[in-house]
Amino acid sequence: MSKVYKIGVIGGDGIGPEIIREGVKVLKSVSEVCNFKLEFIEYDFGGERYLKTGETLPDSAIEEFKKLDAIYLGAVGHPDVAPGILEKGILLKIRFELDQYINLRPVKLYPGVETPLKNKKPEDIDYVVVRENTEGLYCGIGGNFKKGTSDEIALQLSINTKKGVERCIKYAFELTKERNKKKTLTVVDKANVLTYEGDLWRRTAMELSKDYPDIKLDFAFVDATCMWMVKNPEWFDVIVTNNMFGDIITDLGAITQGGLGIAAGGNINPIGVSMFEPIHGSAPKYAGKNIACPLATISAGGMMLENLGEKEAAKLIEKSIIKALSEGYIKSLEAGKMGMTTSQVGDLIAKFVKEIK
Repeated sequence: MSKVYKIGVIGGDGIGPEIIREGVKVLKSVSEVCNFKLEFIEYDFGGERYLKTGETLPDSAIEEFKKLDAIYLGAVGHPDVAPGILEKGILLKIRFELDQYINLRPVKLYPGVETPLKNKKPEDIDYVVVRENTEGLYCGIGGNFKKGTSDEIALQLSINTKKGVERCIKYAFELTKERNKKKTLTVVDKANVLTYEGDLWRRTAMELSKDYPDIKLDFAFVDATCMWMVKNPEWFDVIVTNNMFGDIITDLGAITQGGLGIAAGGNINPIGVSMFEPIHGSAPKYAGKNIACPLATISAGGMMLENLGEKEAAKLIEKSIIKALSEGYIKSLEAGKMGMTTSQVGDLIAKFVKEIK
């Protein structure tokens, strides 16, 4: 009997519904050839719903999400909604309520994709960033005093717990072991200035390293890491870092792998419900034009299947993306410059999945 997975689908805003549609198309195709079933449950959470009802994400939805196998997200962000409302009310609420404490971001340059890094090839850009996803500055603890005056004070606290840091670094060690490549884990921090936070991260990493004698443990400051991600990306295997630094350096990593059109991410709860998405935004100026690149979303679907244990299916999706890029079917990852429409790219990858199989 075929395994059945219940997948919550949130198209969201802007180009979100268009790109998620192509991701679902590819997932349906690969499920057919790999003999499992996907049950998609659609949700309309996003800017339009908020503007009509004033509601972002009700608690009842969280309870529904807990019964799913995974969540597949397009994009969140609406030009008529103030920044932070949808991001906090939907994205962060899902991450925090479902305890998705790992944000996983592969940085991988595929053949046929241009990188702005001089003389760097696919073998030079192939690493993963493990970002702590439920603590740090994103906890939202802080406030204003004397707001609107010249004496205003704004306070935002970075919260790092031993439990949160430990489970994040342990996940990173296990991933490094599983990848079995350079066997190097780099802890990225700013311990020379953020001494209390940096000390907790470094001490915890050194404690855990005793259980992984075959893995080399490195430490790097975040500013130096940004430089090396550009100059020597081949140095990295797995990077682990806090919420804020991870948010920043993964966008830099995305550009080195060809841009946001190919960059996918996962919000992982290793023993619960995880959520997968492209890391780009809703790009409202491209919405409804059928010109946005859906590869990041399709790749996120592959990450979702791998997380669910369907590793063959995930590999088929990746091979199909590589074929489309390396053989020149897709001319560019930029919206409107692909040489194909959004839906045509989805059709192509869905077709390749069956041909490669």
